Amino acid sequence: MRIASIVTAAFPAPPPPSVVYAPIWMAMMINKGLAQRGHEVTFFTPNGSRLEGTTIVTAELEPFHKNYPQEPEIYQAEDIRHTEREKIINLWDQRLFAELYKMDRDKPFDVIHAHALDRGLPLGFVAKTPTIYTLHTPVYSWHEKAFGLFKDSPQYLVSISDAQRKPAQNLHWIETVYNGIDIEKFPFSQTPEDFFLFIGRINKDKGTAEAIEAARLCKQSLRIVGGQGKDDYWNTRIEPFLDGNQIRSEGLVPYSETVRFYQKARAVLIPIRWEEPFGLTMIEAMACGTPVIAFRRGSVPEVVKDGVTGFIVDTVEEMADAMKKIDQIDRRACRKHVEEYFTVEKMVDGYEQLFLDIINKKA
Repeated sequence: MRIASIVTAAFPAPPPPSVVYAPIWMAMMINKGLAQRGHEVTFFTPNGSRLEGTTIVTAELEPFHKNYPQEPEIYQAEDIRHTEREKIINLWDQRLFAELYKMDRDKPFDVIHAHALDRGLPLGFVAKTPTIYTLHTPVYSWHEKAFGLFKDSPQYLVSISDAQRKPAQNLHWIETVYNGIDIEKFPFSQTPEDFFLFIGRINKDKGTAEAIEAARLCKQSLRIVGGQGKDDYWNTRIEPFLDGNQIRSEGLVPYSETVRFYQKARAVLIPIRWEEPFGLTMIEAMACGTPVIAFRRGSVPEVVKDGVTGFIVDTVEEMADAMKKIDQIDRRACRKHVEEYFTVEKMVDGYEQLFLDIINKKA
C-alpha cells in the first residue's frame, strides 16, 4: 500500500523532550510498523522530523512552536474558543494538509491517515482517495454537525475506544483501534516499593486532589509526578498537602524516566474526572506489572480488567479501600493483559487490516 500520514505542523516528529503530544508518537509507531511490513509510507510533518523507513515531506515548514513557543490555549469542554494563536496553528496545519492533497492529486495514495479531523475535512471532501481520521480527543456534539457538512465523501473515523463514540454515535465510525505501546521500553518489575503513584498533568480533570485524598484516607504514601503549577488548583488543592514524606511531589520528569516510577509503584492512581478517550498511563503502568486503580470514566472499563489488572472504582472512598487490597493483584497478569491487547504490533495490525478493507471496498 501507498500510505500518506499526517498529524500536525505544530511540532516535529519526534517532538521535543519537554512536549507531551501522544498523537505524534502514535503516528510514528504506526508508520514505522507499516513500513517494516513493506508498505510505502509518506509522512507529512514539519522540518526537523525523522522516521526510519518512511519518506518525510515537510513542505519546507518550520514547526509552529519553533516560532511561537508559548503553549496555545486549550479547548475546554464544549467551549470552542479560537484564540488568535489557534487560528495561526490551523493555517500551519492546513498548509501541510494542502501539500499532502496536492501530491495525492498528482499521484494518488491508496489511503490517507490523518490525526487532526478539523484541519483536513475540507480538502478530503474533494479528494478521491479515502481519508481515515483517528480521533485522539473527546468527541463533542459539534463534531457530528461539522462532519455532516462533508458526509458525501470518502472520509471515515477511527475511535481509540468505544467509549469515545458515545457523545456522537452517528458519526461515520468504521473501527475502534486501541492505542499501543512498545512494551520493550516498559520492563516488567515484580518487586515494587511501598508507595502509590499519580503521574500526569496536575489539574481538576486528572483528579490529582482526589489521589491525595485517597492516600490520606488509607494512610499510604503517594508520589506525584507532574509539572508543578502556579494556579489556584495547585495553590489550594495540592501544595498544602505536600509534606515531603507521605505526600511528595517529584516534579516534572522526562518521559524516558517515568518507567522507573511505574516499576517501583504498588499501583498507579487514575481518579479522572472527565471522559478520557484513552489513557496511555494505564497501559504503560500495567506493562511494567503495576496495577491501576481508576475511576469508572471514559475508556477505563475497556482498558483495566477489574479485579485482575487493578480495580475500577466510583468514589475516593472506594479508591482508598482498593489501595488497601492492592496486593491481591498479580503483577504478571497486568503485563500479560498489555501483551495481549495493547502492543504496537496489535495497533499496527488493526490499522493495516482497516486500510486494506477500505482499499478493497473502494475497488
